[in-house]
Amino acid sequence: MAIEWNEQLATGNSNIDNQHKELFRRFDSLLAACNQRKGKEEVHNLLVFLGDYVKTHFSMEEALQKRNKFPDYPAHKEQHDGFMRDLRKLEEQLELEGASFPLVIQTNQIMINWLIQHINAMDKELAAFLRRLS
Repeated sequence: MAIEWNEQLATGNSNIDNQHKELFRRFDSLLAACNQRKGKEEVHNLLVFLGDYVKTHFSMEEALQKRNKFPDYPAHKEQHDGFMRDLRKLEEQLELEGASFPLVIQTNQIMINWLIQHINAMDKELAAFLRRLS
């Protein structure tokens, strides 16, 4: 099953949407690797990528929120921080156990579910707020 970006996930902010699309491409690559029985190798690549990319993405979003005095910034920031905690736990599990099949499944479930829920709730709200400002 492919994980694909669709217009229902669009926030209307091209910078945010383009970064989300890249995240979806990476998760889709992990799923494709799993289907080819190469998921164990790819989960390490995904976690390394996420460690860097998500920090950059979150920093950009949070700076945008601060600059525009977004009222829900604290809640949005807390969700970002929670994602980073989950990501660190997965990285620790990878270090301790290696890239096991359960880790591949857990990574997919945690990260994809979080991403879709976060976009639909928090990021769309942020984009709507920013549109009202312009």
